[in-house]
Amino acid sequence: MEHELVGLAGPGGRWRPVAAGPFTVLAVALALLPIRPVWLWAALIGAVAAIPWLLGAVPDARRRRPRPYWRLSAAGLERIGPGGLTMVSYERSRIDGLAITTGDGVLTVFHRFGRTAVGGMTSMGLEPLAVFVSARRLGIPMHVLDGEAGDLLDPALDEALRASGLQDDVPGGGPLPRDHAAEKRLLDQEAALLAAAHEPPAATPAPPEPHDEQRLDTPEPLPSRRRIVALGALTALLGTVMIIRIAVDGAGEFGARLAAGCWALAAIGGVLAARRRLLRAAQVRWTITAERLLVRARPGRRREIQNLPAREVAAVVVGPGLRLDPVSGEPRRADLAALAFGHRLELVARLPAHGLDGFQLAHALDDHGYRVITPGARAPRRPDYGLEGLPEIFAQVPGGRLVVADDGLGWADAAGDVVLKMPQDRIGGIELLTIAGHAWVRLYDSDGEEFFAAPLSALRISRTDLRDSARRAGLPVNDAEYDAYLSAAFHSAVSTLAADPEPAPAAVPVQATGTTAQPDLADGHDITFPAPAPPSPATAPGALLDATRRSRIGTYGMSVLLCEAVALLGAVWLGPELGGFNTTASWSVPAGLVIGLFGYWLYDRNRSQLRVSSAGVAMVTRRGRVEWDLGRDRIGGVGIDEASERMPRLVVWGPSGRVLRQITFPPDLDALRRACERYGVPWGPPDADRPAPPPPEL
Repeated sequence: MEHELVGLAGPGGRWRPVAAGPFTVLAVALALLPIRPVWLWAALIGAVAAIPWLLGAVPDARRRRPRPYWRLSAAGLERIGPGGLTMVSYERSRIDGLAITTGDGVLTVFHRFGRTAVGGMTSMGLEPLAVFVSARRLGIPMHVLDGEAGDLLDPALDEALRASGLQDDVPGGGPLPRDHAAEKRLLDQEAALLAAAHEPPAATPAPPEPHDEQRLDTPEPLPSRRRIVALGALTALLGTVMIIRIAVDGAGEFGARLAAGCWALAAIGGVLAARRRLLRAAQVRWTITAERLLVRARPGRRREIQNLPAREVAAVVVGPGLRLDPVSGEPRRADLAALAFGHRLELVARLPAHGLDGFQLAHALDDHGYRVITPGARAPRRPDYGLEGLPEIFAQVPGGRLVVADDGLGWADAAGDVVLKMPQDRIGGIELLTIAGHAWVRLYDSDGEEFFAAPLSALRISRTDLRDSARRAGLPVNDAEYDAYLSAAFHSAVSTLAADPEPAPAAVPVQATGTTAQPDLADGHDITFPAPAPPSPATAPGALLDATRRSRIGTYGMSVLLCEAVALLGAVWLGPELGGFNTTASWSVPAGLVIGLFGYWLYDRNRSQLRVSSAGVAMVTRRGRVEWDLGRDRIGGVGIDEASERMPRLVVWGPSGRVLRQITFPPDLDALRRACERYGVPWGPPDADRPAPPPPEL
């Protein structure tokens, strides 16, 4: 059907064990029974443990038919079951309108006899934007209500309450008002989709090559898929070998049968846990070209690669959405997903993007000619600065401003009289920097401690005036951004003079009389002045940031605890063969302590460190090896990237918003922020809509 919206539903046919829990309990129970002969006892344990996997391999038990899904079309809102059978149906002629409640995300159907809550949008596999656009295309009125579906009262109940005078006993009686903000956001996205479908695409200054592709992958899971498979296989093999060994030695005693039951439970549980972890360790891979989009969410399955031609896509909506749970196959919320809409505003494809970086995905699609729509610009991150450090006299003096007078800093009133003065001996340093696009000043005392920070706009003085006046007065002023900007301008200007395709003239020999022969300038040759190469980010003077002491001590402790746990488990399992638990633990525990300390020391002695300078950012080891470096012109921001499915990470963004590098160790954030601002490196995510300008008020 042309005008229809199909909800997200998991495919059928996945091979999964059937009734794994009951059969695991049965296998453990069989291991505890004194069954004779012993080979029959061991065979029954293995057969019962394998029954769930054999049942899952049966075609009829694998649920090859697709799961039930919801569909919104010209026929109405329907729930389609296996075989195409309609399970629930709301006919189009009987629907007066649809509503989405923001409190619980429930889709409600308005009809002539009242209201009916159909279900949650997430469980139905439907996105609010897709439902909003599809319903309006079908002529169904859409509403967004602020509250929950249970708060909507039936009109007949309202009349009964009014007649009995009990309406005061119902909190918040009556229909809830609409959520104007959410509805306006959906309307704005719908307008953007209409513009993308009907307006010609804007001309880009530098279109990409037709076969130029860009690949985006989510971070490789830790541990990797091969390690997960190896751990699951080793657990199953170890359990099988131990059960066979117990059977060979004789399982007449209850202690031996109890050990066999524990090994059977460990083997089955290890295999099931490895399978569950393997399903969740899938990697999302995007291949973006100007001709098509290739997306794969499940490695090893070539049939499930989504191939979407670019001619079928009018716009791609990048934002929060839905994804299929890898274990249960049910729809779940995702922090990032991509909805591809066609030129008739139909939903062409749902593209999984959980785990990718939103900045990078949006800019990669835009660079290859795709129209990208986002739910809305996020609120800018405010710097952790305030004006609580401003003296009270600043607000008490109308028209006051900061001045440089009498070899110090002062606060002058509107008439120019200095009412507050800070002598030069109290000023240890004046630092000028840029925070959130505004010029700020930071003052240090003679001990090097910061005691004042405020924007220059609040002090009513420009950056250039303060810098020049303070330098003329002999005050210590540091404006790293200004110096870096002038240095870059100088090197760019000198590089054009020094670039000469002709070979440099030979050196003129010195005469015996001590006079130097002057070169003949009448031959028309220009003299080139070789300019020294600017220092690299790894060698330029700057701040060297290391991992915090707390994180290093914590990592040392985790390494030792892991080795001690392995030593204790080895003493429990192998103790009877090596002289007993106490004897084995007496040497395995100290050995685990030494191995944990020495092993992490080998890694820690050459740990990575971050160097921040005016030339850029570099990652160097303690032995001096450069892992990577980025010049100042390639950096758009350094800061923290928050994510819900993983730990917050320290990243380096490009000017366009793409993630260039990820820093693998947690340095001191306060020291990193100060180093970035001191050496002119932007702190925080970049503003993709604005180019990187020189420092303010130059």
